[in-house]
Amino acid sequence: MNFNIESGLVLVVDDVPENLAVLHDALDESGFTVLVANNGETALQRAIESQPHIILLDAIMPGMDGFETCRRLKANLVTRHIPVVFMTGLTEAEHVVAAFDAGGNDYVTKPLRTSEVLARIAAHMQTARLVDQARSALDAFGNAVIAMSPRDGRIVWQTPLARTLMQGYLVDAELPTWLQATQAAHVQGLSHPPLTLARGSRRLIFSAAEFSEDEQWMIVLREESDVAQIEKLMVSFKLTQRESEVLNWVIKGKTNRDIGEILGTSPRTINKHLEHVFVKLGVETRTSAAAVALSKLRPGELERS
Repeated sequence: MNFNIESGLVLVVDDVPENLAVLHDALDESGFTVLVANNGETALQRAIESQPHIILLDAIMPGMDGFETCRRLKANLVTRHIPVVFMTGLTEAEHVVAAFDAGGNDYVTKPLRTSEVLARIAAHMQTARLVDQARSALDAFGNAVIAMSPRDGRIVWQTPLARTLMQGYLVDAELPTWLQATQAAHVQGLSHPPLTLARGSRRLIFSAAEFSEDEQWMIVLREESDVAQIEKLMVSFKLTQRESEVLNWVIKGKTNRDIGEILGTSPRTINKHLEHVFVKLGVETRTSAAAVALSKLRPGELERS
């Protein structure tokens, strides 16, 4: 049976040279490119540098064992997306439990059957390839998306744009707690509001887009900026800066009194600015003005850092 998966890259980790040799030859004959490591530290380094499509990992090794190696792989954003298949003894049931607790995706038992190993690799690489294609498509269309594990709140993968947007925000402090609350609400058939993190005049908003109780939650990110939004309103509707500032707060549902306090002026002055805004937007009410403004701001036109 031929399991050639477009010359996929496999990292094999085992402290026994004979095991490495057997797996290397079998994988090589099936069309894979094979990297080897005989300890956990080397495995971590090669995984980071080479980004293999899948890792075959011996459970029991001297020094850093396979379980700790896997935990470190899954703790690193650079490597946590790589499927890990543990190799463990046939009678060591506790090792299977430990393998999954460490973040492993699958396991094969020793003595290894080459056909089974190749079949597991083929299945996991096909899944990984589909995920990669989805991530590439999301990023190509300018989407900021992350996938999170509902079990431990870890980020499983992210598009490059999402990685860029999250820089500078305290994501690790609040995102896992929000995910737990969102999941709890979802189980009860309820919705949960998006998470908003602030940094200066910018806000990063996380919205749950797709739910999976056992695998991954898809989270969509968007960043809003008061400064960028005000500038966009000025250009789109030929408003003055103060008119744009007033409209920006109208969009957020603020009253004239609220806006006056924010901008340091009277509600009467705010009302005058709104009259000019209504004329320029061709509307008669605050609700209509907000709707027209949002139609310009929503389709991916909010500024991103």
